[in-house]
Amino acid sequence: MTSATAPEPMSDRTIRIAGVIEESIVDGPGIRFVIFTQGCPHHCPGCHNPQTHDFAGGQEVAVSRLLADAQANPLVGGVTLSGGEPFCQPGPLAELAEALRRGGKHIMAYTGYTWEQLLQMDDPDVRALLRQCDVLVDGPFLQEQRDLTLRFRGSRNQRLIDVPASLAQSRVVLTDCAHL
Repeated sequence: MTSATAPEPMSDRTIRIAGVIEESIVDGPGIRFVIFTQGCPHHCPGCHNPQTHDFAGGQEVAVSRLLADAQANPLVGGVTLSGGEPFCQPGPLAELAEALRRGGKHIMAYTGYTWEQLLQMDDPDVRALLRQCDVLVDGPFLQEQRDLTLRFRGSRNQRLIDVPASLAQSRVVLTDCAHL
């Protein structure tokens, strides 16, 4: 009889969040746990979450608590990192996403940065967070390109990027999330 490997202990790092949605079907494929990070430098006109812009707002929550909450519901197949701007807190989010992926969760993130801008950042935590994402919705929300018919995004400039394929091929590979 073999015993399961004990999970690695989580650090005591925190993430500043605006809130969570425990079950969502509109923030990515399937039933998802959504974390709205607090703080955003983009301030896109018409933003769906303007209350998340203030970097001093929201509350600090331990990575371990978010992990436990996201894993609590067995019907949740994925976790979406939204905002605010998740890539303003890439270190603790990468740690959380890595633990969630080990637990079998699909990881999706929204960012106001483009894929190309993220790759140009000289921040190993940004790369670490990207490596943990399955799908990335990139680019700022542009009110003049708003389109309610788009799946999982708000404006036509935003892309649904298959992150593992894009990293492997060193080019943007799009997905429609239909296979997920």
